This record gives sequence, C-alpha cells and structure tokens, in this order.
Amino acid sequence: MSTEQIKGHLDPLVLAVLEDGPRHGYAIIEQLRLRSGDVFDLPEGTVYPALHRLERLGLLTSVREVVGGRERRVYRLARRGRTALAARRREWTRFSSAVNAILAASSA
Repeated sequence: MSTEQIKGHLDPLVLAVLEDGPRHGYAIIEQLRLRSGDVFDLPEGTVYPALHRLERLGLLTSVREVVGGRERRVYRLARRGRTALAARRREWTRFSSAVNAILAASSA
C-alpha cells in the first residue's frame, strides 16, 4: 500500500500502536507492519515526521534512552493522545460503516 493511500489515517494508527505501551520509532514501524499483515510497510520518512507532529500536538511524549551504546527516542501516548484516539475510533467506525454500506449496495 502506498504512503499516499494511508495519508490521513497514519496518526490514529500510530496512537493505537502506542496504546499498548511505549516504543521507539523502529518498533512502531514494525508493529504497524505486523498488525496490518505486512500491508503497512512504511518507511521511516513517513512515520518519523508523524511522530514529531503528534508530539508537537501534545498527543505523545518522548524520552531519550541509551540502549547498547545507541541513543533512541521512546514515545509514549499522552493523556490527550488517548482522548484523541478514542475520538478517531468513533469517527472511523462511522466512516467505515458508511463506506461499507455504499460499497455493499447492489446496483439495480
């Protein structure tokens, strides 16, 4: 799936991955790929800007950690992020139900 197709949907997907607990950027990318059955195999250049944007919006927080001599940033879902995720889930349910209703309709 192209990054263009996922545009507008990446933020809630990232928030959902972080709902389970803190992760560094590469682990977020891996979880997106695994949970989607390899459909969302996204490049770092797509995911990292989203992480930075979500952090600027106060939906994520991050800390720098050193692991194996390498520094990495670990992201955590903020309270505002949990609220935003719940809202996006409601929006998605309504949107996807409407799309399914249209696509499933038989043409007479």
